[in-house]
Amino acid sequence: MSNFKQDFDSLAGKTSLSDDVDRRTFLKAALGTGFAAAVMPVTAQTVIKTDTAGLTAGSLEIQANGLSVPAYRSQPEGKTNLPVVLVVSEIFGVHEHIADITRRFAKLGYLAIAPDLFVREGNPAAFASIPELYKNVISKVPDDQVLGDLDACVVWAKENGGNVDKLAITGFCWGGRITWLYASHNPKVKAAAAWYGSLVGEKSELMPKQAVEIAPSLKVPVLGLYGAKDQGITQDHVAQMKAALAKGNSKSEIVVYPNSGHAFNADYRPSYVEADAKDGWKRTLAWFKAHGVS
Repeated sequence: MSNFKQDFDSLAGKTSLSDDVDRRTFLKAALGTGFAAAVMPVTAQTVIKTDTAGLTAGSLEIQANGLSVPAYRSQPEGKTNLPVVLVVSEIFGVHEHIADITRRFAKLGYLAIAPDLFVREGNPAAFASIPELYKNVISKVPDDQVLGDLDACVVWAKENGGNVDKLAITGFCWGGRITWLYASHNPKVKAAAAWYGSLVGEKSELMPKQAVEIAPSLKVPVLGLYGAKDQGITQDHVAQMKAALAKGNSKSEIVVYPNSGHAFNADYRPSYVEADAKDGWKRTLAWFKAHGVS
């Protein structure tokens, strides 16, 4: 953890990252390589480490609304016509764990892309606490901007070996909420898996809708994976979402793990629950396959 902070200071020159060139240089070097200070504490090392043998994997830039958006992508080397999965990070950005998830998908034959959806507002690695990170970055990110950046990733995938007729999305925490929203936004998505993404909450100009509001009109089947011990996303919230989904016909499902709290798939944090994380991963793959994304 301290080594990544030292790398950050070195790359950023301990100055502001407001300059586009310096920021892009930093992001290209840091994307998928470490953890933001705000994620403390972390375990000694991640539980799952996926190599790049047989893969084309690493950072790149995707053009979205006039900006080069950094992303980490993994795909089987030399293969085309690949099913595509968008991977949406937590508030901590595209760090080593998120990059590893793209590699896990790629080992199974997917083209997986995890974009830096905070690139315009700031870098999660620059903040030492979650409140600071939320105030300075996350609270300033418009939903419409995020959905547009994900659309750009789909365009890139179509041009680089992906079969976007087999399109899925998955996300974690902040990215879990975005997963619900993107499934509503893009009817071309065949399946989605939202890991402990928020379901209800206050609306704002930047966040005009919550997942529970789009649930009745949702067409894309979404698998929601939640922990019964999650103190932020309560079982009351889950019950509200189930009731809202029952009003529609998306055939979405929600699975609640009795022994887990929030972030039970985050294998670099103490919140990790191995049995439930493995079950959630298995269910996600089966969900995608059942809906034609494999």
